[in-house]
Amino acid sequence: MISTVKIVFLGTGGSWPSPERNLPSIGIQLDRDIILLDVGEGTQRQIMQTSLSFMKISKIFITHFHGDHFLGLAGLIQTMVFNDRKEKLEIYGPEDTIRQVSNFLNVGYYSLSFPISIREVGNNDVIDLGDYTITAIKTIHPVTNLAYAIKEKDKKRISQELMVKNSLTSKDVDTIIKNGVILKNGKKISIDDISDGIRVGRKIVYTGDTAPCNCIVDIAKNAKFLIHDSTVDSSLEEKGNEYGHSSARQAAEIAKKAKVENLILTHISPRYRSSDVKMLEDEAKSIFKNSIIAKDLMEIQVPI
Repeated sequence: MISTVKIVFLGTGGSWPSPERNLPSIGIQLDRDIILLDVGEGTQRQIMQTSLSFMKISKIFITHFHGDHFLGLAGLIQTMVFNDRKEKLEIYGPEDTIRQVSNFLNVGYYSLSFPISIREVGNNDVIDLGDYTITAIKTIHPVTNLAYAIKEKDKKRISQELMVKNSLTSKDVDTIIKNGVILKNGKKISIDDISDGIRVGRKIVYTGDTAPCNCIVDIAKNAKFLIHDSTVDSSLEEKGNEYGHSSARQAAEIAKKAKVENLILTHISPRYRSSDVKMLEDEAKSIFKNSIIAKDLMEIQVPI
């Protein structure tokens, strides 16, 4: 069971960095596990300004190999090397990830101090990571792009009333969760004896780059947070879609259809300065009320 789920926005722009926004990268903390979704240039410096530690990142998921989404990878890994990292790092991405990442990490004169595993992920692949899963789905973009759904596993909800009735402590409950059963006062007690239903796991979906896609509606159903490509305003939708991107208005339409709880607009084009982005947020809010523009270094605790 995961206690803390936190989203940290390290870069919320697209194409090239602007004074207001770094390039795409999002940190997801699940208790002690930290994963990174995309790694734009300068990501390691952004991490240093947040509550996250780059040394504790265990996995990196790359959506696609346009430069703004992965060119920070070598710098981040070199920073880990200089800080004497020893723990294994896992890197996931779409087809051709092994070649792309292997070539990229062979640039320059530095040696790795820790093992790296690289795995290619396909459409509808599900990676089981213990208390949560990550599902990949192919979106609409000129090169192969994967959206990722991070889903906490459903758990049986523990009833305080049933705990008291069975004279159980929190430590007893931990034993039941670990072993399936406990012997208490001569009675075998299982998880079913102290459960009063199912606690549905939290879900966060990140699209990477995509034109409007029903596949996102499907994968984001009932998500706590949908983090969606919102590169342009509605006046530039046609051109944005042509290049495999969405407008803020279109992202809101997807969020509404998927019945998500919250929409976060990201991958904001550098054409929009801080004084302009309210227009994007307003267009989204007119369709889906719980819409906000992501800002660099913004942190969100995901409620149960």
